[in-house]
Amino acid sequence: MTDAVRRPATYDDLCQVPDTMLAQIVDGELVALPRPTIAHQLVASRLSSDLGNPFDRGRGGPGGWWILYEPELHLGRDILVPDLAGWRRDRLPALPGDAFLTIAPDWVCEVLSPSTASLDRVRKLRIYARESVNHAWLVDPIGRTSRCSVSTANDGSSSAPTPVTSPCAPSPSTPSSSS
Repeated sequence: MTDAVRRPATYDDLCQVPDTMLAQIVDGELVALPRPTIAHQLVASRLSSDLGNPFDRGRGGPGGWWILYEPELHLGRDILVPDLAGWRRDRLPALPGDAFLTIAPDWVCEVLSPSTASLDRVRKLRIYARESVNHAWLVDPIGRTSRCSVSTANDGSSSAPTPVTSPCAPSPSTPSSSS
């Protein structure tokens, strides 16, 4: 039995994926998955809303960040679409006019679902570490957990991020005073 040698996926391959799918290129492989469920989108939307005012807009918080929902990231040969990503404005003073960013974010948030958990926890987290993304949040709305990882690989190596033992965000099940 022989394995066929596959060519690395290209941006043209990604553009051929129907709009009903979310397409990424991870380690040279085209990964196309159905769009997230409404429950998944709700968690990501609420996190975006909760973080947007204090960090992006500076309302009730420090400001100084760009927080984007599902940005397309071109990181070397990989094209990733995290649920949320943030850049400190001192590193990215203005957003580009393109449909994608080539500067790795300072922070990413992946909302886990059964179909994406392995991809988000292993393959994408390794790429984020390689690109020196300093903070990664993995939010599991089904398991009602959140986990922070801090990259210790600021030298461009691809070592795995180190989990932080303290919670990085309230569990999605934690009621807020504004609910």
